[in-house]
Amino acid sequence: MTPPMEKHKMKPNGDVPNKRKTSPVNILADRPAKLPKTETLGRTENLEMSHDEDFDMETETDDSPLPALAPTLGDSVEWQATIENVVRNVVSIHFCQTCSFDTDPAASSEATGFVVDAERGYILTNRHVVGAGPFWGYCIFDNHEECDVYPVYRDPVHDFGILRFDPKAIKYMPLTELKLRPDLAKVGSEIRVVGNDAGEKLSILSGVISRLDRNAPEYGEGYSDFNTNYIQAAAAASGGSSGSPVVNIDGYAVALQAGGRADGAATDYFLPLDRPLRALECIREGRSVARGTIQTQWMIKPFDECRRLGLTPESEATIRSNFPKETGMLVAEIVLPEGPAHHKIEEGDVLIKVNGELLTQFIRLDSILDASVNQKVSIMVQRGGRDIEVEMEVGDLHAITPDRFVVVAGGSFHNLSYQQARLYAVPVKGVFVCEAAGSFRFENTESGWLIESIDQRKTPDLDTFIEVMKTIPDRARVVVTYKHLRDLHTLNTSIIYIDRHWSSKMRMAIRNDTTGTWDFTDLGEPLPATAPVRCKADFVRLDTTGQPAAADVIRSFVRVSCTMPLKLDGFPRARKIGFGLVINAEKGLVVVSRAIVPYDLCDLSITVADSIIVDAQVRFLHPLANYAIIQYDPSLVDAPVQTAKLATEPIKQGASTIFLGFNQNLRAVLTPTTVTDITTVAIPSNGSAPRYRAINLDAITVDTGLSGQCGSGVLVSEDGTVEALWLTYLGERSSHANKDIEYHLGLATPTLAPIIDQIQESIVPKLRILNVETNTIQMSQVRIMGVSESWISKVAQANPSRHELFMVRKIDCAPPNGYDSQSLQEGDIILTLNGKLITRVSELDMMYDHEFLDALIVRGGKEMSLKVPTIPTEDLETDRAVIFCGAVLHRPHHAVRQQISKLHSEVYVSARTRGSPSYQYGLAPTNFITAVNDIPTTTLSAFLHEVTKIPDNTYFRLRVVTFDNVPWVATMKKNEHYFPTMEFVKDKASSGLAANGWVRRGFGEEGVGEGVGGVVGAGEVGGEGTSVDVDMQLQGRNDVEGKPQ
Repeated sequence: MTPPMEKHKMKPNGDVPNKRKTSPVNILADRPAKLPKTETLGRTENLEMSHDEDFDMETETDDSPLPALAPTLGDSVEWQATIENVVRNVVSIHFCQTCSFDTDPAASSEATGFVVDAERGYILTNRHVVGAGPFWGYCIFDNHEECDVYPVYRDPVHDFGILRFDPKAIKYMPLTELKLRPDLAKVGSEIRVVGNDAGEKLSILSGVISRLDRNAPEYGEGYSDFNTNYIQAAAAASGGSSGSPVVNIDGYAVALQAGGRADGAATDYFLPLDRPLRALECIREGRSVARGTIQTQWMIKPFDECRRLGLTPESEATIRSNFPKETGMLVAEIVLPEGPAHHKIEEGDVLIKVNGELLTQFIRLDSILDASVNQKVSIMVQRGGRDIEVEMEVGDLHAITPDRFVVVAGGSFHNLSYQQARLYAVPVKGVFVCEAAGSFRFENTESGWLIESIDQRKTPDLDTFIEVMKTIPDRARVVVTYKHLRDLHTLNTSIIYIDRHWSSKMRMAIRNDTTGTWDFTDLGEPLPATAPVRCKADFVRLDTTGQPAAADVIRSFVRVSCTMPLKLDGFPRARKIGFGLVINAEKGLVVVSRAIVPYDLCDLSITVADSIIVDAQVRFLHPLANYAIIQYDPSLVDAPVQTAKLATEPIKQGASTIFLGFNQNLRAVLTPTTVTDITTVAIPSNGSAPRYRAINLDAITVDTGLSGQCGSGVLVSEDGTVEALWLTYLGERSSHANKDIEYHLGLATPTLAPIIDQIQESIVPKLRILNVETNTIQMSQVRIMGVSESWISKVAQANPSRHELFMVRKIDCAPPNGYDSQSLQEGDIILTLNGKLITRVSELDMMYDHEFLDALIVRGGKEMSLKVPTIPTEDLETDRAVIFCGAVLHRPHHAVRQQISKLHSEVYVSARTRGSPSYQYGLAPTNFITAVNDIPTTTLSAFLHEVTKIPDNTYFRLRVVTFDNVPWVATMKKNEHYFPTMEFVKDKASSGLAANGWVRRGFGEEGVGEGVGGVVGAGEVGGEGTSVDVDMQLQGRNDVEGKPQ
């Protein structure tokens, strides 16, 4: 039988206004599916999905107080009076865990807490709310007063934490507190759960305590409580109720809401308040909360199972005599290797005594261990009917709970925690990758990696790891070995590219429980990149017969790796690998698909002959035809690289050719084939997140199954002439599989000639284009639409193979002053341009060199002559990006202009980071920002001018318009500490931060700050969401709402 699912009870934030104004709906849980342990569980926290691309646009929930739910409608007068007193102490907590840390991903969510010390301003809530890592948030009281909250304490193991607020900030209601009475939790007691249920401001659920001795629920691979009993009751709380007080009729808090069944059953689990009460008393007295451990997990087992494990009748009689109400004992479940109990206690041992005291309950065990930190304790267990007494030193639980992490090269790291070690029964040691991003984004991007070595040097702990990383220069390629906690049998080995230029700072973050924030310090400057050296290599030879010249084209291919430090233009990935064709070996010019090199804010490397790796730069990005031209330094390559010979005449349908491509394993494959079709296609647009796509192109298809398996290649004749490029085209995102669809099609090489000729002369082409998307239309249709018989005859003569004309399907968004009378309109049929009949897509290329085109069209059944303006393409590529409150902003890129009818401003939200203010307050990808505090900000410069005037940690207003023209207002609180403002600008006059001339500028209180992890590296891209490579993420945050990586 499948065990019941269990979950924590937080509710996610990050919801945004829908494209259509609809009622609120629930969103999916952020946490990925867990591996089942003894029970398959999941928290009731409803965090938003962290898979690579999710883009939930939902309306905000109403914060108005709700009356008690149905189960409480019949409450007595006593209960009603109690509830009136309790609700004044209950707060709704809105918070962000700003970056991935330990077991928790970056997240924005809501939960509940309650005041336990009104004078000092302490709020009790769950540990999975406070989190183990950086936290920022605020609470809302019952009268809707708001104040900031800061973590004071989070327990290393048990599911409770304490937040601090300023009592003086609450001015309009008297502050009271709930008394903690763990002794009043009894079976059969009627209770009420008062909290932020399902994201509502207040709801009250009734229940009855049914058990006091339940083992702590397991939540799978995330955080789980252990070594404590839980209270079970029927209450049916849901998302947002985490941290709610469980009160009795006298108004005392008797337990803390923590989790419940995820299958809809009305069962909830509460944490007893014994340990929270002790921690609160220590904090009130200014003492540290001592926590001891012997690194052993115990479980409550009933007497019948204990007998099977070796409990003797004499011991059972003694226990039952001293504890007549007990029905079980504590049994060792997991003993961590290399811990204090290793080789002394074994799994299955039944605990009898500690320091000579008979013991059956977690609370007493915790008390003894907490009072014995760094001291020895004597423990007696029974193992197979034998008494075994051992002595061991109690360790400091806080010492094996990370309170610092380091961010370098885009990844985040800390020492392995007790939580993770206990989950996988491994020693508490090693360097844990809490954010596998940037240079440390391994092929499998899931969390759970342990770094074994860097650059051939062991890294057993974080301090050693830091010292090793300090010695590695920028742009170095080093060997890293690593294991996954789930598979420690396998040692993985990779070569990674160390990025210390986009994310230049190595920063240490240390938790400060006095201020409630994490303090950041820089750990030295990066070492400069070492000068590249010339290397020698030979190409492989294809084992083919009959086509030696075609096989020799392998010497014209190089592997292209593109890494994007910042997600722009809606592109869903942070790293792409493919193959490019060398079009000039002497100058190092290579043509490659724009699905591999989408924009020039990137690091490019070329691998020649599978042997020599050299850096490259972007020289040209074609606005329509899906290819880019990049350049490497050929003086660094001592290899027989061959310039590809490109065909000057277009290949024909039915022609025999040879397909040479590279499959998913990056292996070359070759086969004779036939051109089956050459047809005008338009790559489908991605409706939820506009991104670059090819339009107005003739695509070639061939008769071989290999064509669908290969994303890069060529069609080559027997003499070695390249007749077409075989390219990957990025299409729409599948709504069913939630994956990006890629099309593999051929592009005839003659269309490249005008561009390549200019590039080879070191001239950057400055193309002009018609701002339209066309589709073909057949003669049967044009006749009905008013095209004369004479023109139909001319079409048949001009293009015997395809009788078709072009109709304007879509026009890019209007220029600021609107269209003039000479502009094309949707539905126009194009007959001629500059006097030439247009029956092929290639004939539209004349637009590249003309500011105006004399067009003859058919509109409304009538022929018309227009002088149609073309638009320059230099401004279509993104050359500036602003990072503000975790959102990536830039001018609407070309794909946005292709899909929208009106630009509301030039401040377009391209991506956002999980755990950031933009995520918390619902600013989402594809939104346009039109004003800041009611001051219009239609440009990035105007936007920066206004937001840099806003003091840190203060609210401001944004006027926003969705992609579907729905206006709304967002209020947001600025946070420069974790999310500093910065911009990336392409400065053509500067060598810049990287080869393509981009530089970074800092603003705000952090100066040049890079955020928790540096540059935004992984996150959510509009219409798709992580990690974050920035579902976006501030370097080191995998969580901008996630998009593919």
